[in-house]
Amino acid sequence: MVGEKLRFPSEVLQSRIDRLKDILIKRNLDAAVIRTLSSFIYFTGVKWLRPSLIVPVDGDPVVFLAKGEEELFRKYSIIKEIETFVEGGELMGKVSRYLRELGVRRVGMDFELERDSFILFYMIFRNLNPTVEIHDLSEDIMNLRMIKDDIEISYIKAAAQKAKEAIDYIKTQIKPGMSETEIAAELYNQLYKLGSEEPLVYINAGPHPRVHSEPLSTEKVRSNSIVTIVVGADHYRYYANKSVTILIGNPPEIARRAYKAMEEAQEVAVTQSKTGRKFIEVMKEIDKVFSNHDVIKYRVVGYTHGVGLQVEETPITTIVPKHRFMEIKERMVLAMIHSPILIPGVGQVKIEDTVLVSEDSCNKLT
Repeated sequence: MVGEKLRFPSEVLQSRIDRLKDILIKRNLDAAVIRTLSSFIYFTGVKWLRPSLIVPVDGDPVVFLAKGEEELFRKYSIIKEIETFVEGGELMGKVSRYLRELGVRRVGMDFELERDSFILFYMIFRNLNPTVEIHDLSEDIMNLRMIKDDIEISYIKAAAQKAKEAIDYIKTQIKPGMSETEIAAELYNQLYKLGSEEPLVYINAGPHPRVHSEPLSTEKVRSNSIVTIVVGADHYRYYANKSVTILIGNPPEIARRAYKAMEEAQEVAVTQSKTGRKFIEVMKEIDKVFSNHDVIKYRVVGYTHGVGLQVEETPITTIVPKHRFMEIKERMVLAMIHSPILIPGVGQVKIEDTVLVSEDSCNKLT
């Protein structure tokens, strides 16, 4: 039975597919080929590795699966049309043949950089379909995904509760001598017990700050220091992002000053990120706080990113400079403050919560 265990109402999934078709019509494209994992989840309602979804302007979407996977996929998705393959080379051949049978001449692809979205797939597709024009749909799809519907918001709230519970637990467990991987193991254990299916954990316990601090077994909690914990908890693959910096004993004065600055900066970010403003305007106000506390030379530029089917998605003001000039919109879900203060010889200071943008303010979800 198709859609027996849907995680999203069928009308929500159908609406997303219909809006994608509207984009194809507007851009004069014949079909979309979705190979990006998070976008595949967005349109089908289920995570599936090595995803391949074709959405033609006319007709029903079709998904390509390994032979034997059909029954389980049908339980979780509204997609009725399924083509099967038994090895990778056959998959690309079948996708190309299907598009030729549809008479496709102009196709849109999602070029977001993430797991399972490999340049290799693009190159194989281009070589197999030399007469087909390929156009980038990334911005169009992310514009759909940036504004969250009620179902998405409810799932992010559920993920936020998991993140809060996991961090509340780990705060009682950390002690000098623990390695970053030991802390991460405790967190992953808690997050999986809470129902997260693909949690993410980053730890910075040593004196050497790292922006993306994947846990190291050789970095350990020190007396009179700081430990920063970043958690991405998910509910049905929708994430909430929460970060805390824990003061161990009596940390150096610069660490305590940076912590105070981060607290004030987050308050500015949450209260001033209002609809209609641009991210760059809020960034300037945050930098005033960092300057007042004399830590601006340690901060990473940018303060927020989107949260949803990826723990970090558009807009990403720390990585993509042009996103800093985007307008803040109602129903965006954002993580702030995402950019840490990195102090050599001391560590990383970061306080981050997931917020929902409403008309006049942001509401913390974590």
